[in-house]
Amino acid sequence: MQQERLEARLQAVEDKLSRLEALLVTLTQKLEAPTMSASPEVTTTIRDWVTDYVSMRLQQLVPHTCEHVPHATDARGPYLDGTRVPCTDEVVHRIGRIPIPFVRQMVVQRVAERARAEQVERVDVAFFEQAATF
Repeated sequence: MQQERLEARLQAVEDKLSRLEALLVTLTQKLEAPTMSASPEVTTTIRDWVTDYVSMRLQQLVPHTCEHVPHATDARGPYLDGTRVPCTDEVVHRIGRIPIPFVRQMVVQRVAERARAEQVERVDVAFFEQAATF
């Protein structure tokens, strides 16, 4: 009787080990399976949609009629914040409408880099809109 109980318990342990081994094999197969990655077209489409959405929301949040303190100008006109890149008053106004400071700084840096790279003498609205698009 004692021997039969030991054999039954041993069989139960072996059954549990078999199930555990089968689960480990299944888990290993799932972990080693190739993952789905987004194609470049999907990534570009999503990035464009997010850019358009954020632009739209920023325009909705910041009305066009907001007033900003005029910046000091010299003979060449106003400059992009923190740079020596000249720009138009309308560009200064548009930059001032960006409500989130770190986003505003990122946009100014990106526009200034593009203006330097393309050797633009003065950033106008058309160049600003093109260069500010991420």
